[in-house]
Amino acid sequence: MIQASEPAKKPITIKFQRLALFGYIGLLILMPLWMFVLAPRDGHSNTFLFLVYVLPLLLPLKGILQDKTYTYAWANFIVMFYFIHGFTLLWVAQDELIWVLLELLFASSMFIGCTYYARHRGQELGLKIRKLKDELAEEKAAHEHDKNNP
Repeated sequence: MIQASEPAKKPITIKFQRLALFGYIGLLILMPLWMFVLAPRDGHSNTFLFLVYVLPLLLPLKGILQDKTYTYAWANFIVMFYFIHGFTLLWVAQDELIWVLLELLFASSMFIGCTYYARHRGQELGLKIRKLKDELAEEKAAHEHDKNNP
């Protein structure tokens, strides 16, 4: 079976993918290192720390390795947790400032990279997200057609 090849990535698309990967890999290295080695959390089990701080980062791993545009898009939902965590600790944990700033740097890089990589790569592949108003108009037209032609 012959498959059509995907269009080549433009340089801007490659730059955003690299930015996304920089942030993603940075978080993937930083979070377990921080939580288990650099500043272990007293009162929390290692299982809890893994489930809360590391496991969410593993969810998009397969899609990112397979270069799935959709995975880059939805990975932004996961990175929001790290923004919240980082900004909260920025306020309450001044003694961990360097790790917090690294977390925010990596989360920001991942968010910006994933957002624009998904957008540019999606355009290159011809993927589109339809606008809600177009969906509603089409649904209304189909409903009107069904009503007029029983």
